[in-house]
Amino acid sequence: MSLIVVIEDQLETARLAEKLLRRSGHDVVVAEDGEIGMAVVLSAKPDLVLVDLGLPDIDGQTIVALLKQEIEQTKVPLIAFTAYPEDTAHTMAKAYGCDGVITKPINTRTFASQVNAFLRAESKQ
Repeated sequence: MSLIVVIEDQLETARLAEKLLRRSGHDVVVAEDGEIGMAVVLSAKPDLVLVDLGLPDIDGQTIVALLKQEIEQTKVPLIAFTAYPEDTAHTMAKAYGCDGVITKPINTRTFASQVNAFLRAESKQ
């Protein structure tokens, strides 16, 4: 069972992600803004972090950069979780140093398997 932190300010999206991930057997902590999310990640030592790139308090680039500095030794995957168009999302995620992208709205049929694929990829490294 993996611990996943979801940093997402849209309550409906956060709760849906939480529900789907719990159903898939994961423990989930939701943080509604970047400041809380960073604190949770640093204290909880998750196996994966989903980071909304469009948070109201701290932009996604800053969150990813700060978390990469703080958790570099643990190599926790930081996955961009964004409603930007797919091409834009991939370009931004690569520039920000994210380990992958999941776009919103959530596809309820594939979301958990997308997250699991990132977890499997990390466990092979």
